[in-house]
Amino acid sequence: MNVWLAIALTAGCYAVKLAGLLVPAGALERPLVRRLAGLLPVALLAALTAQQTFGAGQQVVLDARAAGLAAAGIALLLRAPFLLVVGAAVAVTAGVRALGG
Repeated sequence: MNVWLAIALTAGCYAVKLAGLLVPAGALERPLVRRLAGLLPVALLAALTAQQTFGAGQQVVLDARAAGLAAAGIALLLRAPFLLVVGAAVAVTAGVRALGG
């Protein structure tokens, strides 16, 4: 069963890649398509961040990761450099975990 699942997923990924290559160039030049293509990576990254921060299996959790994300958000609002944003998130997450959270 697992081998057939892997084969099906591989074929599906190839089909999606092929469908992307078959899209006419004129369709990709439309302003709406260009705008959506620019926003799609941001939406996917936000969804992955939320899932990794607040998800634990089938449950929603609020733990040290949420505190680190909040610290990163505050640092971004203060227009801190990227390394400082990451450092703040790491420091707050480690601090909350060290305190038992």
